[in-house]
Formats: sequence, C-alpha cells, structure tokens
Amino acid sequence: MIVLTSDLLLRAYASGVFPMAESADDPELFWVDPDPRGVLPFQNFHVPRRLKRTVRSSPFEIRVDTAFSMVMRACAEATETRPQTWINQEILNLYGELNARGFAHSVETWAEGELVGGLYGVTLGGAFFGESMFSRQRDASKVALVHLVARLIMGGFTLLDTQFVTEHLRRFGAVEIPRREYRRRLAAALEVEAYFPPTLAVEPLSVLQSRTVTS
Repeated sequence: MIVLTSDLLLRAYASGVFPMAESADDPELFWVDPDPRGVLPFQNFHVPRRLKRTVRSSPFEIRVDTAFSMVMRACAEATETRPQTWINQEILNLYGELNARGFAHSVETWAEGELVGGLYGVTLGGAFFGESMFSRQRDASKVALVHLVARLIMGGFTLLDTQFVTEHLRRFGAVEIPRREYRRRLAAALEVEAYFPPTLAVEPLSVLQSRTVTS
C-alpha cells in the first residue's frame, strides 16, 4: 500500500508515474506508468464546428480554481456509463493539498449558479497532467477543455498529458506515444517556466487558431 504525501506525489509526476485506486471505495493506491502514453499536442487540438459555435455563444460561465473539491467529487461520482471510478478519499485529500499549494487546478463550467462541468489536473513546469473531467450538461466538459488548452498555450505550457487516450479525447487530437518519447517530452517540459492563467484576456478560440486546427 502506498503512503503518499503531496511532495512524493509531485516527485512521482516528475518521474512520469501517477497513482490510482481500483475504485472509490478501495483505500489502497497503486502507481501507473502507461506505455504507450496519451498526450494531446497543442498543434493537433481539434475543435469541431458545432463545439466552436457553442464556445462562441458562451452558454457557461468559466471559472478557475473556485470549486476544486467540488470538481474532484463530481469526477468521482458513479454514472451509468462509468459505474466505478478510481478517485478515492486519499486522492481527494492529496490533490486538494496540491491545489492549495498551487500545483493543481480546476477549470469549471457554471450555469445559473450551478457547477455543470469541469476538469482538473496537476501542473509542473510546462507540463499539465490531466486527471479527470465530468459533465452534467451537454458540452460542459468539452467547453472546459477548450478553455484549458487556451490557458495552457497562453501560459507557455508545452505538454498536455492525458495519461490514456479514449475515443472522446481522440476526437480532439489526442495521440499515443511510446513511454520513452513521453519521458523525453516530460523532461523538456519540466525545464519550462509556465504560468496557469486564471483568466483569459482574449476569446479562447482566437488563442487556439494560431496554434491548432479548428474545423
């Protein structure tokens, strides 16, 4: 059984591994080191036309780090399509501590004062390690992802680690790379001094247009 501290967790991410639990009810954690590894290169990031229209219509209020714990707990909830999740109480506690220390962030979508979607992840240097996302309204998590990528580009990040590649992420441009290549990209990203912007001074699609494919 792993006994984790937030400092050990950061060292693990810097080494390319991360913890998971078998289920939300299982108190034990284990290290995961995928091969191949999922990443979402910024130049590959694809925003479908319909989602682009949704982002431009601004149906959600976007907030950053105002409800980190709520986002994590929503990601940990069982759903019809995801009856088991890997986020247990220890993970909730540890990542909450990372958020308090400025190493973990949430991008949240709100509608009429209610949290309806979002995502969270860990930052080190110029790397963002995406952990999980959730949605209670159509496109809520997708809009959060668009705002995340825009912030990462604006902040000088060079690596968006998705850990694994799902069909959902593949539609946005996520790809799998060998572990050795991932370690090379991670090492380079850790040398970068990046900043996670809490707000964007410009519309997110205008940030993405110069670096990504939006069609």
